[in-house]
Amino acid sequence: MCGIAGEIRYDGNAADEGAIRRMLPCLESRGPDGEGLFRRGPVAFGHRRLKIIDLSEAGGQPMTDDELGLTLVFNGCIYNYQQLRTELQGYGYRFFSTSDTEVIIKAYHRWGSSCVRRFLGMFAFAILNHETGEVMLARDRLGIKPMYLADFKKGLRFASTLPALLAAGDVDKSIDKVALQHYMTFHSVVPAPRTIVAGVRKLPPATVRMISRDGSWTDEVYWEASHTRRTDVAADEWPALIHEKLALAVERRMVADVPVGVLLSGGIDSSYIVALLAEQGQRGLTTFSIGFEAAGGESGDEFAYSDIVAKQFDTVHHQIRIGRDRFLPAVDRTVAAMSEPMVSHDCIAFNLLSEDVSKSVKVVQSGQGADEILAGYSWYPPLAHVPYSEAVDAYAQEFFDRPHAELAQQLSPDWLIDDDVSREFVAASFGRPGAETAVDAALRLDSNVMLVDDPVKRVDNMTMAWGLEARVPFLDHELVELAAACPPELKLAHGGKGVLKEAARGVVPDEVIDRTKGYFPVPGIRHLEGPMLDKVRDALHAQAARDRGLFRPEYVERLLADPNTPRTTLGANQLWQLALLEMWLQDKGI
Repeated sequence: MCGIAGEIRYDGNAADEGAIRRMLPCLESRGPDGEGLFRRGPVAFGHRRLKIIDLSEAGGQPMTDDELGLTLVFNGCIYNYQQLRTELQGYGYRFFSTSDTEVIIKAYHRWGSSCVRRFLGMFAFAILNHETGEVMLARDRLGIKPMYLADFKKGLRFASTLPALLAAGDVDKSIDKVALQHYMTFHSVVPAPRTIVAGVRKLPPATVRMISRDGSWTDEVYWEASHTRRTDVAADEWPALIHEKLALAVERRMVADVPVGVLLSGGIDSSYIVALLAEQGQRGLTTFSIGFEAAGGESGDEFAYSDIVAKQFDTVHHQIRIGRDRFLPAVDRTVAAMSEPMVSHDCIAFNLLSEDVSKSVKVVQSGQGADEILAGYSWYPPLAHVPYSEAVDAYAQEFFDRPHAELAQQLSPDWLIDDDVSREFVAASFGRPGAETAVDAALRLDSNVMLVDDPVKRVDNMTMAWGLEARVPFLDHELVELAAACPPELKLAHGGKGVLKEAARGVVPDEVIDRTKGYFPVPGIRHLEGPMLDKVRDALHAQAARDRGLFRPEYVERLLADPNTPRTTLGANQLWQLALLEMWLQDKGI
């Protein structure tokens, strides 16, 4: 797990090594264990290393294979690298390291751009062919690892984070109005390739981009889960299949040359991971849970459930209790760690959790993704009996933060656009062939877009802010494919994730399986008061916010007068949504 950066020039001149050097400090937290830089003519790569596999200097990056004429920078982990290495050795390839990085180089030489189809893992990488000058950019199937792109007048730059590209310079820092509409409507999600910054884009998940020496390029989407039924599986066979595939996913993610822990929230997803590792013979597993002080009459921890799991499976368990003294200072650094504005209060929880966890381990498994692939959220059941022709409106009513018409009373006129871009985006997704029901269409959209640009990005940004690698077994692409083919009614059963609950029965304690769905409780954000409310007010009253004028002043003042009542459709605090965006823009100097 690392931070990568690069520049590809199209004018024939040498790449700007200085631009890479300006980006690398922004990536230091992602890779605190080392730094490397490579330049060859119009291409330069930079790398910050987090040592997880092959801890020797032979595993350092950028990695060049002089014999093959290839140079690579890579962020992520290829879980089946040992099997691929053995296969490639059978073809006569010789290895100078024991890293998964070198396996990518040899795999690319053997199979070309289709090598990504053989990788089981999470990855974002760039590889240069010295002979042709061609550069391949690639991102994993579920977008677990990020890749941001910025065109400049002489070429293209890429990096693991958006702020790194800003540091390189020559970026259009104006706000993308379409992205702003998505932020305010589509649950603060801005779908790829856009970001809130007009001059920065992101490579979509499951995409390979081949860039020629002259700057021409082509994209290939190499994977998507098919949300069509499997006719060869009976209803009562699905739990066992899910269990088997999840067990394999968890086992794969133990590949490392350092210890691996688990983020144990106390919900079924992370508890199931712990149970499966115990079933596979893991002993002395280190687990971590976090809790906050209560606020607004709302509890701030779920230790009762995580303790049950830790006790049953005899883990070395760490309860991390966060008081007000640590919470408020963490807000600013959490915003600073965001590559894009992310409104979820879970970000602060993950940032604080990662700070403490990183003192004990460098790799953790986490339960993100189960809700999006197995229908665990509240907006799926209302879609169960909706005709496909009415699915777009039903989804928008359940998921969108506000109707499009309300934006005219909230955004300033200069920032409004007439089109309901979020509804159009959803309609285009739902209109594609493949999904058979409204629930299927929603799950396909959420797993391809919302999952990538909300929970997955949140975990990546906040763990990597502390040099901690997070692995997400529920997003093993083979498990995602299986879940996509499972009938929706089995996923919706038992209040959501029914097939997972049946699979876990007898493995995970019943108290955890049968509990009400939980979440990372961060009362200090859900209920804005005291110093936290002052911070919000300061951000929205700052001169930069006034000059920008994103929101109608009367709307801002109405929210500040009643900070905790106005909520979005899914119950998020409207005031926090506005404040978070302004905090992020101000932090990034936009």
